[in-house]
Amino acid sequence: MSDSAQRPRKILITSALPYANGPIHLGHLVEYIQTDIWSRFQKMRGHTCTYVCADDAHGTPIMLRAQAEGITPEALIAKSSEEHQADFSGFNVAFDHYDSTNSPENKAFAERVYLALKEKGFISRKTISQYYDPEKKMFLPDRFVKGTCPKCKAEDQYGDNCEACGATYSPTDLINPTSAVSGATPIEKETDHLFFELNQFEEMLKSWTREGHLQTQIANKLDEWLESGLRAWDISRDAPYFGFEIPGEKDKYFYVWLDAPIGYMSSFKNYCTQSGLDFDEYWKEGSTTELYHFIGKDIINFHALFWPAMLSGAGFRTPSAIFAHGFLTVDGQKMSKSRGTFIMAKTYLEFLNPEYLRYYYAAKLTSRIDDIDLNLEDFAQRVNSDLVGKVVNIASRCAGFVVKKFDGKLSAAWSPEATALYQSFIDKSEEIAGLYESRDYGHAMREIMALADKANEYIAETAPWVLAKEAGKEAQLHESVSLGINLFRVLISYLTPVLPVTAERANAFLKINNVQWNDIKKPLLDHEITKFKPLLTRLEMADIQKMVDASSQTLNTQKTVADGKKDSSNKKKSKAPDSVNASGYEPIANEISIEDFAKIDLRIAKIIHAEAVPEAKKLLKLTLDIGSEQRQVFAGIKSAYDPEQLIGKYTVMVANLAPRKMRFGLSEGMVLAAGSGDSDLYILSPDDGATPGMCVK
Repeated sequence: MSDSAQRPRKILITSALPYANGPIHLGHLVEYIQTDIWSRFQKMRGHTCTYVCADDAHGTPIMLRAQAEGITPEALIAKSSEEHQADFSGFNVAFDHYDSTNSPENKAFAERVYLALKEKGFISRKTISQYYDPEKKMFLPDRFVKGTCPKCKAEDQYGDNCEACGATYSPTDLINPTSAVSGATPIEKETDHLFFELNQFEEMLKSWTREGHLQTQIANKLDEWLESGLRAWDISRDAPYFGFEIPGEKDKYFYVWLDAPIGYMSSFKNYCTQSGLDFDEYWKEGSTTELYHFIGKDIINFHALFWPAMLSGAGFRTPSAIFAHGFLTVDGQKMSKSRGTFIMAKTYLEFLNPEYLRYYYAAKLTSRIDDIDLNLEDFAQRVNSDLVGKVVNIASRCAGFVVKKFDGKLSAAWSPEATALYQSFIDKSEEIAGLYESRDYGHAMREIMALADKANEYIAETAPWVLAKEAGKEAQLHESVSLGINLFRVLISYLTPVLPVTAERANAFLKINNVQWNDIKKPLLDHEITKFKPLLTRLEMADIQKMVDASSQTLNTQKTVADGKKDSSNKKKSKAPDSVNASGYEPIANEISIEDFAKIDLRIAKIIHAEAVPEAKKLLKLTLDIGSEQRQVFAGIKSAYDPEQLIGKYTVMVANLAPRKMRFGLSEGMVLAAGSGDSDLYILSPDDGATPGMCVK
C-alpha cells in the first residue's frame, strides 16, 4: 500500500494566477486541468486537499487597458474575474476558492512580508536610470519600450528581449527606442527604487533547490543562475501604477511580481475564514502540512528563487514542491490566430465537450516539463477510440441485457474465474494511484486503457448477445454482463479525476454516489442499476473544424497548401533530383536549435512483424516493440528490404511524432533510415545490448 493511502494528509494546492488582462485559452488550460486532476485525485483518496487560485490583477498593462476602455481598473478586473471563472467552470476546474490579488487580505500580506524583510535588512534603496515617456509622464516597464534589436537588428522588438534572435538586453540598449504607450521617443531619467537583496539567500537557495522540491531539469537550470551569482531584485514601480502603495513611500508601488505569489496566501486566508481551516497551520515556519505550486516553466525563476527567499526571509514556510509543465502546441506548431489554432476556452466550449480535452491532456501529461502537442486529428481518434470505443462501450454492450433480462439487477455471486478477473482490475489500484500521485497521467491513462481492452476482450469472449439467444444460458449471461458492468465501474472510478462529469453520470446509471478511491474493492453484487443513457458521443472532425474556423481571425484568407488547398502561386513543384547536390546526397537542411532537437524522442524499437502494403509501391507495415507498448509504423523501405528479413531486427524510431492517418491505416511514428536512393536504404540499428524502449541520447 502506498504512503498516500496509509495516512491522512493536509494539502494546499495552487495554480499560477491568470493575468486579468485577457481571456483564458487552451494553452492556459494545460496547467489548470493538470492541477484539478491532482486535486480531485487527492480528495478521492480521502485527504484534506484545498485548491485555491486568484486573478493576478495589478500592473501597468491593466492600468492602460482600463484607460483605453474608459473604465476603472477595478471594473476591468471584475469583468475579467467573471469571465475567467466562467471558463474554468466550463472545463470542470473545481477551485475551493478563487480570489483576486486586489483584495484587502493581499494588501495586508504584501505589507507584512515587505516590512518583515525590511526589518531584517533585506530591503535596499538604489538610484537607477530608466526610460520615461515625456508625453504620458510615466516611467516605462521594459515591455512598453520597443525598438530595433542591438544584436540582430530586427525591428519592433520589446525592451527586455528579442523574439527574433532570443537576445536579452536592457531597454536602453535598443536602437531607435519608442514608447509603446504613446509612440514618443523615451528619455532616460533617474529614479529611486527599492530592491530585495536576493543575493543574501544564495546559500539557502542552493540547498533548497537541491532538496527534492523541484524537478531535476528545473534544479539544473537554476544552477546556472546560482553559479553566476544572484542580484538584488527590483520590487518597486513608480506612479502612475495600478497596485498597492508601498508603506512609508510616496508614489512607489509594489511590483506586480511581489504581490502576485502572495495572492496564494491571501486567497487561502479568505478560504480559511469561510471553512474554519487554520491559516497558520499551513503557512507557519516549520509547518508539516503540504504546499504545492503548479506553474509553467516560463515563470520558474519567480517561484523557485524569489518566492522561497521572500517566504524564508519573512518567517513563513517554503513550498513542499513546485511542479512545472511545458507549453502547448497545436498540430506541432505554436498556437496561431491566422490558422485558427489560438483557441479561447469560450470558443472551445461552444463546439466541444470539455471532458474530451481533459482526457487528451491527461493522456499527454507526464511529470516532466516537456511541451505537449494538441494534434487535432489524433485528438479525435484518441477520444473516439479510448473513451467512446473502449470505456463507454462496455456499459452500452452490457446494460441492456441487465435491464431487459434481469430487471436491472446485477448477479449476486460470481464464478472463481470472474472473481479473479475482477481482482486483477483491483490489483492495479495502487499502481494507478502512484502514477496520479507522481503526475504521470499519460502512463496512468495507458494502464487504464489496457484494462479497458481486457474488459472488452472478456465481453467478446463470453458474447452475451449469443448467450441471450441460447436456452439454459441465463446464469452465464447474468455473470457476463454483471461482471462487465463492474469492470466498467472500476474504469470510471480510475478516470474520475479526469472525467468528473462523465463519472457523475455513470454513477447515476450505477445508482452509487460519494465515490472514493477504495470503494471499488467491494464489487456491486445483487445491485440495481438504471437504464443506460449514452455518456459520451463520437468526436467529429467537422465539429473540430467549426471550432478552428471560429477561432481564425482571418477566416479562410490565410489557408494555403498546408491545409489541403491548392497553391495559388501555380509554381511548378520541384521533384527529387532538384533537391540533391552534385555528390548525390541531399544538402544539409536548415539549422535547428538544441531546444528543437531536444523535443525529438528517439527510442530503440524491435521489429516484431513486417509485411508489404500491396497498394503502395514503397511502404512496409511494421509492428514495433518499444518496451512500454507496441506501435504500427508505415516505412518507405519496401525496395530495400524483404519483410521477413526485418523481423527480429532492432532499429531507431521517432517515438513522439504525432500519429498520421494514411489510406492504409494509422502510422504511429517514424523509423530512421539512411541512403542516397530508393534501393540504397539502410535502417539505423543500435549496437548489441540495446533493448526496446531505451532512449537514444
